[in-house]
Amino acid sequence: MSTKTINVGYMSRVEGEAALTIKLRGDDVVSAELSIFEPPRLFEAMLRGRLYSEAPDMTARICGICPVAYQMSSCHAMEDALGITISPEIRALRRLLYCGEWIESHVLHMVMLHAPDFFDVPDVAGLAQLHPERVKDALRIKKLGNSILRVLGGREIHPINVKVGGFYKAPTREDLTSLLPELNWALGAAEELLTWGQTFSYPDVAHNYLHVALCHPNEYPLNEGKIVSSAGLSINASDYEQHFAETHEERSNALHTTHRGQTMFCGPLARFVLNYEKLPTRAKEAATRAGVNPNCRNPFKSLLVRGVETIFALDEAIRVVEAYEPPTRAFETATPRAGVGCAATEAPRGLLYHRYHLDDSGLITDAKIVPPTSQNQRVMEEDLYRMGKMLAALPSETARKRAEQAIRNYDPCISCATHFLDLRVERV
Repeated sequence: MSTKTINVGYMSRVEGEAALTIKLRGDDVVSAELSIFEPPRLFEAMLRGRLYSEAPDMTARICGICPVAYQMSSCHAMEDALGITISPEIRALRRLLYCGEWIESHVLHMVMLHAPDFFDVPDVAGLAQLHPERVKDALRIKKLGNSILRVLGGREIHPINVKVGGFYKAPTREDLTSLLPELNWALGAAEELLTWGQTFSYPDVAHNYLHVALCHPNEYPLNEGKIVSSAGLSINASDYEQHFAETHEERSNALHTTHRGQTMFCGPLARFVLNYEKLPTRAKEAATRAGVNPNCRNPFKSLLVRGVETIFALDEAIRVVEAYEPPTRAFETATPRAGVGCAATEAPRGLLYHRYHLDDSGLITDAKIVPPTSQNQRVMEEDLYRMGKMLAALPSETARKRAEQAIRNYDPCISCATHFLDLRVERV
């Protein structure tokens, strides 16, 4: 039987570099392997010997798209180790900062990276020729997300105002209320983007995933909550490593994460399924109009769920800004001590886990960071495996594009995972 190979020298619209090989025999997939070849970045090793207070700024450099996620996870883990309790005002500001990151990251993915797949155009420039107003609105919403990061974090990329215990400087009420006009505009514009996304043609696929996400008793999760799963797991972040394990696969420079040997799924769709009831009314109504509900198991419709989460983040940002009163002090003072601290937060792409060991002087002796993309590597491969019959029935070029789109459902951040894409489809 003849062998057919489709090569893509570089996959655009994902962050980082990797290779994907799909081998087909007739209508069956023989194997689907995601091989991440971006060099390891060794952040965990670089943190050893550094002072606890350096962790937020150092880990922020892991990613230029979601630096807040790394800062927040490191801050919460260090505060766990040092016994620090932050004030309600600081807690609210952290949620606002995280909302800014969700807004800019989700809109970037939805419109600039993922939507072109649904219109068979190579990039956002091609999409702008077809839907210029949608692209303009998305850029404006993304700019607003960056503005929130700038006001709270000091700058848009790798914020510098975040520290263990709070912020170096708290914003004034006027700093935040100046954001309200644009926040109110963006909320309506995000609803229109979601309505637009509803008109896309989504492949008819559904899989029974093991969803994993944070779950807070009263809020849609950002910074805090227990780690839960669709199989009934409910644990504190300190118990993460008793239930989740990382393994090295020869084909990849990124570790693969499993839950007791099972493939897991984290990210917007998992959060949505496990936390739907915590969404504000406006986000729930938008989800209903878009035709997504907690029973959704179609990974391609993660684009719509990101739209729902963008509406949540804008709604939450408005709530925080309108209720804001500056804290008495911008941060809680830390006293170095030996200890172990763990934390998990919800990056735009899913669960992010940090663990640190500190010595008596507050120096980091060990660090562990598990990003969302490493937790989703196996499920990306399994999605392609399950799609085998669909891919086998398509012309080679169409199959290549659909496989790329399946990977983009997860908005993978390869650089985060290495501490796509050369695609091969072989018909054997």
